Amino acid sequence: MIFNRLGKLLTATTLSFSLLASPIVLADTTIRIGNQGEPSSLDPHYLSGDWEDRIISDMFMGLTTEDAKGDAIPGIAESWEINDDGTVYTFKLRDSKWSDGQPVTAYDFEYAMRRIMNPETAAEYASLLYVIKNGEEVNTGKASLDTLGVKAIDDKTLQITLTGPAPYLLSLLTHYTTFPIPKHVVEKYGKEWIKKDHIVSNGPYELVEWIPNTHVKLTKNEDFWDVKNLKIDNVVYYPQEDGPALIKRMRAGEIDILYKFPSGQIDWLKANMPKETRIAPYQGLYYYPINTQKPQFQDKRVREALSMAIDRRLIMDKVLKTGEIAAYSVVPPGTSNYGTPAYVSWKDIPMKDRIDLAKRLLQEAGYDENNPLTFQLKYNTDDNHKRIAIAVAQMWKKIGVRAELFNSEVKVHYADLKQGNFEVARAGWVADYNDPQNFLFLLESRSKSLNYGNYENAKYDQLMEQAYIESDLTKRAATMKEAESIAMEDLPIIPIYYYVSKNIVANYVKGWQDAVNDKHRTRWLSIEK
Repeated sequence: MIFNRLGKLLTATTLSFSLLASPIVLADTTIRIGNQGEPSSLDPHYLSGDWEDRIISDMFMGLTTEDAKGDAIPGIAESWEINDDGTVYTFKLRDSKWSDGQPVTAYDFEYAMRRIMNPETAAEYASLLYVIKNGEEVNTGKASLDTLGVKAIDDKTLQITLTGPAPYLLSLLTHYTTFPIPKHVVEKYGKEWIKKDHIVSNGPYELVEWIPNTHVKLTKNEDFWDVKNLKIDNVVYYPQEDGPALIKRMRAGEIDILYKFPSGQIDWLKANMPKETRIAPYQGLYYYPINTQKPQFQDKRVREALSMAIDRRLIMDKVLKTGEIAAYSVVPPGTSNYGTPAYVSWKDIPMKDRIDLAKRLLQEAGYDENNPLTFQLKYNTDDNHKRIAIAVAQMWKKIGVRAELFNSEVKVHYADLKQGNFEVARAGWVADYNDPQNFLFLLESRSKSLNYGNYENAKYDQLMEQAYIESDLTKRAATMKEAESIAMEDLPIIPIYYYVSKNIVANYVKGWQDAVNDKHRTRWLSIEK
């Protein structure tokens, strides 16, 4: 999942009092969230960001969903059976309704999964579901929709057939790409179905209002199957990306939760809001994709030199200071079903020696002080990204590289990445499910708009294809590790650090539990004052 961060530096003077210094009076059980991004849509098939996931997963629910710790539990499916070789899952659906009172059926799931895999939908996240039998063939127009391995047996029974065993499937089914959509509404209104007067949802909350660049407001869905246990009546998401302004709004009692606080505020937060400041391990990667289609970056010596010259420890200790871990692989350590990642070969070489080696690689590639390597480094507007980009540009100067910095708002930035309109850029990815495949698929040639640098390696693709159908988990992990080794030799991306989640949660918000996937559904929260 695409990951964004926000923030600007505030001084201790400007943040002179704590969140709880002034009493906050709430007229009802409304929770207000600083969400760090404007959603591009409310259609589950046209999303890709974590800021969008927070909204859409309050509105819709898949076959499985997350508990308060972020782990997969039964959702619309109340039970399931798995065949002996792990390739066929049969789900039994509970009684549930859309927010217009119509029943949610297995046919809604079948319709939704066919729709997202339909090449005419042009859903950029469709490749996430290639684990479903004939998924890739359908999505690339080589097979008809009715051959997709998703079949409604009856109103309450859905069967999913896979290309091979997928130990992460139940976790994957919590993701919005697998959510049902209301067939009766979509067929009536087409793409207009997400407008306020048309949209219906099957999750805990339904849409009340969406004012672009201002807020998205949801209210309790009275037709939700577990509505009696909801403790929050309304949810308001603010798309604002200005970190200092959001912290001020928390101080004023206008916001209850702030996702992704600015790293530059950590000293002030530790001193003034230690109980509200939540830092926890987070399964994600901050990286710089390199556009391998640009002539200067087709030589892997250039890509390796750029990665080698970055002093990640300096960025962790001096720029961020919030516990991030320096990254030298695609897959973060601790990922399930994997073991130790395949790190770059020069991971433990002293920084001084790495600089000398990077200079030599550039010289071999034809770049020196008389012919310096120059390019543009893009990042989305955010103080953390800016500070890292400035630091990296200074590090590259040591090897004779000149990088011009360019920033834009998050929607524009990621549109440029998906269109290949960049040379080197900032990106982030957090796990949609706890498995190495969810990171490594980003570099498959078939991943289209998520493989930002258009990296292509036939051997890498072959190994990932092999991993998809391997039933032995040990062999599967070894195959993916071989693929990652190839990527870490080719370096189409520059891994910089593995994430930690950095949120601010008011003390009166109850039910929040730190989670490795940083998913905190409103369904589990309450306000107690």
